[in-house]
Amino acid sequence: MMKECTRAMRKSYAYCPYKEGGHMIRNASYLAPAMKLRLLAAILLFPLVCAGSAAQAPAKAQEKVLHMFLSTSETGLDPASASDNASLSLLENLFDPLLRYDYLARPAQLRPNTATAMPEVSADGLTYTFRIRPGIYFTPDPAFKGVKREMTAQDYVYSLKRLYNPALKSPWAYMFDGKIAGDEALHKDYSADTQVPGLQAPERYTLRIRLKAPDNNFLFYLATAATGVVAREVIEAYPGQAGNHPVGTGPFMVKEWKRSDRLVLLANPYSSAVFHATPGNNPEDQAIAAALEGKRLPRVDRVEVRIAEEFQGRMLGFLNEEYDYLEQVPESMTDMVVRDGQLKPELAARGIVLSRFPVLQTYYMWMNMNDPVVGGYGKDKLALRRAISLAYNNAEDIALLKKGFAIKAESPLPPNVLGYDPNYRSPVPYDPQLANALLDRHGYHRRDQDGFRRTPDNRPLTLTMHSEATVGGRLRDELWRKCLNAVGLRVVFKSDKKTEIIKASRIGTVQMFESNWIADFPDGDNFYQLLYGPNAGRANYSRFNLPAYNQRYEQARALRDGPARQKLYFEMNQLIHAYNPWVPLTHVLSGDLRHPWLKNYKRHPVEFTQWRYLDVDVAQRARSVGARR
Repeated sequence: MMKECTRAMRKSYAYCPYKEGGHMIRNASYLAPAMKLRLLAAILLFPLVCAGSAAQAPAKAQEKVLHMFLSTSETGLDPASASDNASLSLLENLFDPLLRYDYLARPAQLRPNTATAMPEVSADGLTYTFRIRPGIYFTPDPAFKGVKREMTAQDYVYSLKRLYNPALKSPWAYMFDGKIAGDEALHKDYSADTQVPGLQAPERYTLRIRLKAPDNNFLFYLATAATGVVAREVIEAYPGQAGNHPVGTGPFMVKEWKRSDRLVLLANPYSSAVFHATPGNNPEDQAIAAALEGKRLPRVDRVEVRIAEEFQGRMLGFLNEEYDYLEQVPESMTDMVVRDGQLKPELAARGIVLSRFPVLQTYYMWMNMNDPVVGGYGKDKLALRRAISLAYNNAEDIALLKKGFAIKAESPLPPNVLGYDPNYRSPVPYDPQLANALLDRHGYHRRDQDGFRRTPDNRPLTLTMHSEATVGGRLRDELWRKCLNAVGLRVVFKSDKKTEIIKASRIGTVQMFESNWIADFPDGDNFYQLLYGPNAGRANYSRFNLPAYNQRYEQARALRDGPARQKLYFEMNQLIHAYNPWVPLTHVLSGDLRHPWLKNYKRHPVEFTQWRYLDVDVAQRARSVGARR
């Protein structure tokens, strides 16, 4: 501080304390004697004033760091291409869709994000007009050539058009393809400059979207990570490599990135997001609202993210205070933290909190309908898939693997999703005896010397199920092996990273795989589209393509939630259980853990992360970590 004061005095001769009439006095020789004496006293006193100011200056606040993990590796950070949970978790912190979900409102509600308000909707339900909030900027990148780049409505036009780019094969294209007025032009000759009548920016901060037909879920689509706004300059500066150069307007920006290992996100210095939410009667929600209302987001300075694919590593990392919270206690690790359904007393004594959360998630095992072994629509193939479904021991899965933190999936829809029927029951129960009888009846009665069934044309029959190369994946392999062997079906497992399995699934080279779907938006359509024929190879990994199902799906998509749509959903469930492209497994009850220094935590049913809202009591964390060491 003394050095700074001296430099300032040398530069201006008479710094701020010597102002005369608001002007800087640079030559003391012109001053009257009395003024000279005052100036000399001031000069002598000035270092003491500076030193005193230094002594009184508050210490710089400690950096607030959120310590997190992702359970699988990211595939890439391009909003138009990524569809795995790890990448989506990062994307929603780096890029901004027009709308987001209210952090506290239950059931889930949308609210403006980069828009100034919810859109104006025409009387016919076709035209949506958004007003973009001025003063939102992309994070710096060489593609902008040193210019601070403001985001405008035209950037959303460009970003939505990218979903149609045939080179990207976007898994999110289904949300818009064929729905926006004039979008067929993008199929004839795709270009970012192709004019689409239903996708226009008539003014700098005005975006207008016109649909061909009303879509009750359209606003939900505009809150997905896929619609996060990107800058054309960045995409064109890195051809084919946009996923390696994430540049958005979201609350965070990438500081460091070591693929499949570690990422560091910094608070976006340009962020202008401010917290607003609608809490209910829950006191915890009201406390969060009181703490955050009107404050700038994000609340932490940086987020350090590790990739932790092994369940044990995640759990031990949390218990060793390397991570601030852990969502969904791994099923194989539940006994480490829970006793008699409650958090162990020794963990509660550390201030750790356990909460249960009904995730909008469905676990299912899908079978490739184009595969020569399990695919097809003939009676023998239907019998094989039905037998596989009948052989699955749901109760054992929930009790032994999920430790009671799940409920049986009767259909694709989890509870709390619009369209869910709590009274619906699957007509395909766990019944290995019936499975054996069904296989015997439809040509699978012959056995090889090891007792395993042969095909109707008397060839060896081996099922191949992909699985994740983790402890949890191996446990699930053993359950499936036990279930399928019980009905005479041989199965082999091909272990790989989930990202590699997803890639193979998209090109149709996976026969069977146990997967899960977390809602992009809280409506049944988001789950039933997973079996819609035109989505084959994208969201529809099973490649199920049944006209009767497709027709009902299209009819249901045009309806709001109500009795008419509920009837169609019932019929679609019956078709799924008749043809068995899926074995619906479970809906998870997530057991979540958090440390006491983490503030404002509230699990959201749709969004993947809460990072922008979270705060950290640095002193409390330091005391806890110090006490344990």
